[in-house]
Amino acid sequence: MARKRRGREINGIVLFDKPLGSSSNQALQRVRRLFDAAKAGHTGSLDPAASGLLPVCFGQATRISGLLLDADKTYRVTGRLGTRTDSGDLEGEVIETREVPAIDNDAMEAVLGRFRGRVEQVPPMHSALKHEGRRLYELAREGKTVERKARPIDFHEITLESLSATEFTLRVHSSKGAYIRTLVEDIGEALGCGAVVIELRRIGLGPWSMDEQPTYRLEDLEAIAAEGGLEAPDGLDRVILPIDSALGAYPVVMLDASSVDPIRHGHPVFVPNAPQTGWFRLYAPDDLFLGMGEVLDDGRTAPRRLFAAL
Repeated sequence: MARKRRGREINGIVLFDKPLGSSSNQALQRVRRLFDAAKAGHTGSLDPAASGLLPVCFGQATRISGLLLDADKTYRVTGRLGTRTDSGDLEGEVIETREVPAIDNDAMEAVLGRFRGRVEQVPPMHSALKHEGRRLYELAREGKTVERKARPIDFHEITLESLSATEFTLRVHSSKGAYIRTLVEDIGEALGCGAVVIELRRIGLGPWSMDEQPTYRLEDLEAIAAEGGLEAPDGLDRVILPIDSALGAYPVVMLDASSVDPIRHGHPVFVPNAPQTGWFRLYAPDDLFLGMGEVLDDGRTAPRRLFAAL
């Protein structure tokens, strides 16, 4: 029996623009097949009703996902006033409609001010959180509601981008774990008429922003593949970012030549001026990214997550 081909051993990250209607895993598998990658994963799921930034990691880059769990996220969201659904978006059933009062920018800004900074947010029933081993959205589909504990969320930025008689669009920069649909619902309640999400798009995650870095739709990647192939200078591989592009929030420590081999073999070394708390990036003298390190109690720098020579 012939052995199944695994695909190419490639390492790095592609900033994928996930379309509406596709799950994160479906999007991941399409990109993986296009690149013929042996191993792939993603950081930060987006549900089918949301579009936007989905970093796809190849090879060794799949090992950094845990380092991005605490990453902030940025969204652009449009809400419709006067309507509430059981899911907080147009995928659910309408449970209430109300008359929409006249709301100007000043009135909206006064309400948005209540949600900026640290707030307590109750996770919605239509979420992936688990209750006694089951996803909340599974219970919601059965018509069940369970008690959920509020959790602290930091909304670093809530900017009003547009406002009409029945709709508003916000740019929202938040800490991990924020539910944007819940935010829109809460804003609607504060305005006295309710609101529902009609469009949700993630435009930033951790160090990446769709305003600053190029992102690629599936049709973009297919066009590049058709024109330049995979490994050609103008081919698909040119859109792959290095692994350490995901780790800009961590300090840099440059090793001298004598420290590289001990670190690569897992041995702590003394490194002058290394940060005394937290993890940091380790580089060889030729700027090769080696992995992540941390200072021990005795002052030596120890490797915590190393990457094979790329």
